[in-house]
Amino acid sequence: MSATPPTEPDRPQDLVGIGIGPFNLSLAALAHGLRTPLRTAFYEQGHHFGWHSGLLIEGARVQVPFLADLVTLVDPASPWSFLNYLRSRERLFPFYFAERFHIHRAEYEAYCRWVSHSLPGLHFGHQIDAVRWNSERELFEVDYTQLDIDGEAEALGRTHARNVVLGVGTEPYVPEPLRPLVDASTAPVIHSAEYLDNRDRLLAAEHITVIGSGQSGAEVFLDLLRQRPVGREGLHWLARTEAFTPMEYSKLGLEHFTPDYTRYFHALPEQTRDQVAFGQWHLHRGIDAGTMAQIHEELYRRTLHGGWPDAVLTPGVRVRTAGRVATTKIELHLEHLQQAARSRLLTDAVVLATGYRQRPVDLLLAGLDPYLRRDSAGRPRIDDEYRLVTDRSVTGAVYVQNAEAHTHGVGTPDLGLAAWRSASILNSLTGQEPYPLPRRTAFTSFGLERPAPSRVPAQGMHFTPLAPSF
Repeated sequence: MSATPPTEPDRPQDLVGIGIGPFNLSLAALAHGLRTPLRTAFYEQGHHFGWHSGLLIEGARVQVPFLADLVTLVDPASPWSFLNYLRSRERLFPFYFAERFHIHRAEYEAYCRWVSHSLPGLHFGHQIDAVRWNSERELFEVDYTQLDIDGEAEALGRTHARNVVLGVGTEPYVPEPLRPLVDASTAPVIHSAEYLDNRDRLLAAEHITVIGSGQSGAEVFLDLLRQRPVGREGLHWLARTEAFTPMEYSKLGLEHFTPDYTRYFHALPEQTRDQVAFGQWHLHRGIDAGTMAQIHEELYRRTLHGGWPDAVLTPGVRVRTAGRVATTKIELHLEHLQQAARSRLLTDAVVLATGYRQRPVDLLLAGLDPYLRRDSAGRPRIDDEYRLVTDRSVTGAVYVQNAEAHTHGVGTPDLGLAAWRSASILNSLTGQEPYPLPRRTAFTSFGLERPAPSRVPAQGMHFTPLAPSF
């Protein structure tokens, strides 16, 4: 492994992005459209753009309208819009006649790949190792390792930046009782994020158990059900929630995913935010009503000639413990929460549709830890412009994307707010308004007092916007 010299140390980047998922890709696209250009570089450990590739099940759709692409909701004329992607592929007329407001998930990923192949300043195959603040130069030092196609270290490097944005995303969550069982070499126990890679092995199993009550669990269950013979489905679907509940999709309910609600939530006291967030699972962890209808229709179709399908759907159940029986079976010890009853289930394969958790960044940001300000729960404080609140001696900013649910609320991971958040970051970073944003976005007034967007740095932070000439 060789060491490469720092990347143009005398010409620091205005912004370095860590991670290239949809959110940082949105930021890169909107930054590319600024009249006064920024020097930007975005780094991603993977060798190409990927978005939930294990769940690109045929027919599965994105749960937000196509207008929630990377740019359209703040810059409809951007060359990086979904409609321009269709135009470049000569598919605008077929899309027009298809009359689809919600596009296929695979199509959304293909669109993002198109953007990632075309934008400059995106560096795939680069693992970020550390971020530090250089007080003498008033710059961030970002160390990286360049990886070969097999993921092995190839070279070391460093770049300097006035500002940094974290967009490292989330990682699959496996509940504690099942972690020792995640092993692909025996009876499969996999997370739904790896579903398509293991689909053939799962279908070869006599009995399959799906755990999880959200959209991923529903889509996996439906796909497995459709592939199994009538009367010999051999499926269990278990969930901790009291019911298989539809996701909130009423028009006024969706206003929780607006900038207005984000501002309202951020202005609440920390303890109140935590209490509110705990009760909002139905806003983003339920199941699309259309998917539920398809599951019911498929189950009903299998009763047309008498009998019931060999498929058991049980909510209100938690997995207490789990273990392997020899190498071919998995034994799940279950508890029904309302009945206070316990049982055992023997299965040949398990799919964990148990969601995702924020990817830990403590090691990555260890060099900044002395400068970070935290709340009473030890979480980073984040101001209303998506900046980590730091000591006044740090004159640059560290922005975050999809790591601020505790401060900005339920819309944090929602694709519909991607462009708005990216534009907010660029407005904050430049100290101008290259992307004018609407002052009101919802009919609902969420409180008696309407929080006004702030242009003043958070208390305890000194921040110097970039000058307009660079």
